[in-house]
Amino acid sequence: MKLDAPVMQEEELVERIRVLLPSITEHAAQAEQERKPVDSVMKSLEDAGVYKFFVPKRYGGYEFGLETFMDIGVMLGESCLSTAWVTTFCMEHNWLLSLYNREAQDDIFGKQPYIIAPGALAPKGTATPVDGGYRISGRWEWATGVMHADWVMVGALTPTEDPKKPDLCMYLIPRDEVNVIDTWHVAGMVGTGSNDIEVEDVFVPGHRKQSIVDMRDGSSPGALFHDSPIYKMPMMPVLGLTAAAPAVGGARQAVALFRERLQERSVYGTADKQSQRAMAQARLGHAQVAVETAEVALKNIARTVVHWGESGKPCPEIERAHLRLKIAHVVREARDVVRDVVEASGSHAHFLTSPLQRTLRDMHTLSAHTVFDLDVGGELYGRLLLGLPANAPV
Repeated sequence: MKLDAPVMQEEELVERIRVLLPSITEHAAQAEQERKPVDSVMKSLEDAGVYKFFVPKRYGGYEFGLETFMDIGVMLGESCLSTAWVTTFCMEHNWLLSLYNREAQDDIFGKQPYIIAPGALAPKGTATPVDGGYRISGRWEWATGVMHADWVMVGALTPTEDPKKPDLCMYLIPRDEVNVIDTWHVAGMVGTGSNDIEVEDVFVPGHRKQSIVDMRDGSSPGALFHDSPIYKMPMMPVLGLTAAAPAVGGARQAVALFRERLQERSVYGTADKQSQRAMAQARLGHAQVAVETAEVALKNIARTVVHWGESGKPCPEIERAHLRLKIAHVVREARDVVRDVVEASGSHAHFLTSPLQRTLRDMHTLSAHTVFDLDVGGELYGRLLLGLPANAPV
């Protein structure tokens, strides 16, 4: 344990990341070409200390708060959506590990300061009980972070005393015991490298298993083990915010690029710059306010999630569904901002050399993430408002 670790302030970490933003922006096109975050960029973020953000202080981590995490996600998203997505996910997955039992945390955080791990939590695997643990097999999609990982987190249905009610559990497996399958050929978020992963009959000690059900409302083993309220926050809203912050940053980037574009673009058949036209001015004004509104909403949701952690009470299912839907609306608003400004940016915005077209593709792909599904989220929250049982996990 590392209780005497040097104290890092949140503002210092934010400033370290801010210094890296020009380089992250400069390498955004390369990340897309390589279909994964650029190695040197990921190394610079790692060296800055981003992955210690949520690691408990008792293990030498920073134990920082959710609102600053939102600031970092937005900043990174304004530079490169793919790099931001991978970075925020891998930061947050250290928070997930902090919800595990103490033995698992002592085992991993006691040996290394943080993990870099994808979290492929869909129940695509099988877990067979054996002496001392489980044998895990399966194949999972969307392994964001795997191209720079040292661990992976995967979901598997696990037998219980009732054969009809298996438990959905998360298992921690070393990266070198996992096969990466090159499937990430996509239209947007190309630079995340979110390939498939596969394991075959891999042994996982029992302490590296954690029931996801026990993590949903903020009453996980880690919530009891650690004093800080950040480990008592409900899981699904935190996951949703992790993915939403880069989206708001992407919208901010698009508005800034649109503003620059208005200064340069001539209106066909006239001597006017587009910036002189009232319609363009109005579109810019509406876009700026829309992205500011989305960011305010994002931070308000984060404060609500923090409140539930500080309350010491389990977050009710209906409140988790409410938060999920609000987060989805933030991302929809951010995506629509990007659509609106690209629509008015002319054909040059669609050249592959234009960051605007990449941001548009990224936002369309990002907003398709299951946690942002407005139909599912709306139905779920509506059912709970009517006193009906939930029909989706939350």
